[in-house]
Amino acid sequence: MTINQEILFALSGLSVPVSFQTYSGKADTYITFFTYLDKAEQHADDREVATGHYVQIDIWSRGDYTVLVQEVHNQMEKAGFQKISFTDLYEKDLKIYHKVMRYLKVKEASTWPK
Repeated sequence: MTINQEILFALSGLSVPVSFQTYSGKADTYITFFTYLDKAEQHADDREVATGHYVQIDIWSRGDYTVLVQEVHNQMEKAGFQKISFTDLYEKDLKIYHKVMRYLKVKEASTWPK
């Protein structure tokens, strides 16, 4: 399963739309996500054996998103993601609240022999 599939699966039970990078629907509250860094986390015998997938979940809302933030966090933790940082923003040009949630998941590198 790709990292994007893992995120979509983890957040599939939420009551808001979730999409990769952009959202073009009409909902007032929605989630987008992307990977901002993939890097080697562990090496053995001069080969990468573990890859760190650093992802950002963005919650966009015209109202209070506090409950949704907790739901997202719970689901990401259940899926094995580790919290890095959360940031509250307000996008003045769009007049929308924006919660940035960053996570890390370390997975076995796909290049490692099975």
